[in-house]
Amino acid sequence: MKFAFIIDPITKLDPGHDSSVALMEAVQELGHQVYITQAQQMGVVAGQAMAHLTPVTLTPVTLGDNRWDAVPDWYTLGDTQWQPLDTMDAVFMRTDPPVTVPYLYATYILDYIDPTKTKVINSPQGIRAANEKMYALQFTEAIPDTIVSQDKAVIRDMVERCGGKAVLKPLGGKGGEGILFLRNDDPNFNSMIEISTKQGQEPVMVQTYLPAAKDGDKRIILLNGEPLGAVNRIPTGKEFRGNMAVGGRSAKVDITERELEICKQLAPTLQRDGLVFVGIDIIGGYLTEVNVTSPTGIREIDRLNTVKLGHQVIKWLTK
Repeated sequence: MKFAFIIDPITKLDPGHDSSVALMEAVQELGHQVYITQAQQMGVVAGQAMAHLTPVTLTPVTLGDNRWDAVPDWYTLGDTQWQPLDTMDAVFMRTDPPVTVPYLYATYILDYIDPTKTKVINSPQGIRAANEKMYALQFTEAIPDTIVSQDKAVIRDMVERCGGKAVLKPLGGKGGEGILFLRNDDPNFNSMIEISTKQGQEPVMVQTYLPAAKDGDKRIILLNGEPLGAVNRIPTGKEFRGNMAVGGRSAKVDITERELEICKQLAPTLQRDGLVFVGIDIIGGYLTEVNVTSPTGIREIDRLNTVKLGHQVIKWLTK
């Protein structure tokens, strides 16, 4: 079978951390073919989604001293060809957020892939419907006290209702970028809101601060609504964010009954929206985000639990 991955430039990927590389390795190790392209290398011709597709051969990482080790030249590229994307059996949309206008245009191009020939993961319609912060709001029994607003007074009222502590999140971005810890007595409070909302022009998410955040922000990987594994991301140093992109420490963790219940709440909606490969974030038993663009965590879960999540994903797809 042929698998295409729409990724950021492969030269910028970290093979020891990136879930896209883990998935590509799984494709290769299971005997299938790997192709890569980028969002700006796609188009539509005669009603068909097209792309400059490049075959790639990978040298898989190996497990070293509690880390994944990669050789310097860990991939080899073949000859690029301009061809229909529905010559592939599956296409993974794995470009990192933010979901900008060009990103949206790429999802419109993916709409022209023949679904009877090719599976797109995740569904382009689903990606458009699922802002990674806003999507969680519909699961009211799973989320903490949360608002979305650009109004300074509304945000201040929310922080005061939450006991004077809250977390502000931009609706775009990744890896904890732009997340702020708010206190109602902070003399910089108004300025922080003004900067984050671009002077009241863009809404932000504000959630009550969960003290359990100091013990970790759990990432759970879901495949077609079913949990495959989890990793706990624990803040280090003076950082209150647990994201691995800002230095969070990854640790082995189990999935609790409460978290399994949250997964069950999400599953029918994820399946309806074609969101096959998803990473959800849970703090202290509360759902905080639903990551659908390029969820990460495979490498850390594999290393800590001696499993191969990428293989599970590809085997499920090949059925």
